[in-house]
Amino acid sequence: MLATGCTEPAAIALTAAIAREQLDGELEHIKVRASANIIKNAMSAGIPGTNYTGINYAAALGAVCGAVDRQLRVVDDARPEDIERAAHLVENGYVDVRRAFDPDKLYVEVELVNKEHQSRAIIKGAHTNVILVERDHQRVGCELPGQTMETDITPEQISRTLNIRTIYEFVETMDRRQDDLHMIQEAIEVNGHIAQLGAAGDYGLNIGHGIRNNQEAGLMGHDVVMDAVAMTASGVDARMAGANAPVITNSGSGNQGITATVPILSAAKSLGIDEERTFRAVTLSNLMAIHIHADFGPLSGLCGATIAAAAAACGLVYLQGGTLEQIGFAVNNMFGNVSGMLCDGAKADCALKISTCVFAAFQCAAMALRSESVKATDGIVETDPEETIRNFVRLGNEGSSKCDDLILEMLLQK
Repeated sequence: MLATGCTEPAAIALTAAIAREQLDGELEHIKVRASANIIKNAMSAGIPGTNYTGINYAAALGAVCGAVDRQLRVVDDARPEDIERAAHLVENGYVDVRRAFDPDKLYVEVELVNKEHQSRAIIKGAHTNVILVERDHQRVGCELPGQTMETDITPEQISRTLNIRTIYEFVETMDRRQDDLHMIQEAIEVNGHIAQLGAAGDYGLNIGHGIRNNQEAGLMGHDVVMDAVAMTASGVDARMAGANAPVITNSGSGNQGITATVPILSAAKSLGIDEERTFRAVTLSNLMAIHIHADFGPLSGLCGATIAAAAAACGLVYLQGGTLEQIGFAVNNMFGNVSGMLCDGAKADCALKISTCVFAAFQCAAMALRSESVKATDGIVETDPEETIRNFVRLGNEGSSKCDDLILEMLLQK
């Protein structure tokens, strides 16, 4: 799915835009209720095309000018006067943001009111999954143009269909003339573009630029690994700073879409690997990310970059001619390494975390290509990498609730 900027502010803006379509008269007040994970991931992320960050600006901009049919690119076409109007609403206290205690980790509710009318919309479970639209306290139809639960395939279907072996076998035998692989081609083009944009511009913490500066200073090497780390970080730099450029998401996350794709592209270019092998490696990486993420849920107390980077490690193994067994070793190596990284919100330093994970992906892939693997006696790793994945998923699903609450408490007390 195409998305501009962080997907959580985009979901908030989209919810507000849906509610605005049902409000008669002038907008006077905006009430936002969101789950802890949404608040955590939206409060510090840049709003595309603006200098603003945060939930209140995302909601206000969506309510002022959001284009519902563009889904997670909902505010791409905001004009300067729209941004000014949204800022006026926020700065004058007309946007009220509070936590919703819905059990779903992905929950956004936006209510718009004026003296005579009211409207409300709720998105839940996935970034574009509209479950309620209300006009003057009466429920109305809630079909969103092109609405999807990120994909028409359920997590249960993914779990039944995808595993490391089936992904490997598909990638080995797929026919680009017969199989519908347009989304992989889009990921290569679109995510490759935002990485180039980030490398050329000045965004966020400039993690990618910093790596290149270190390379020029002789503190880091000009090699396959660091070039890929810099390029991937540059894409995330641009996205988290609100660059008005889309990405192709993976499992609802733009950062994960970048991380599952750009390291493969950069490594392939550096190593002189042909376009066909590269395409298959990017396909494997993105399918592995979907496989790992299927039962993990859209948001967690653990950083999703670890999932996408584990998938990238698998793609790097395949890119360099690795076997099915060695791809499994890459999974075990990654989850023996970076599985404890916390998600403390979507923000500029996501690029820093992703640079760490991408470096780890190359190291773990290199180990795997030597047929070296973290042993089943160590930590959460099992002999069967599928069992390792299940252990990691349990950590994310069962272990992150208290962690999320603590992180949110720390963020809100600043």
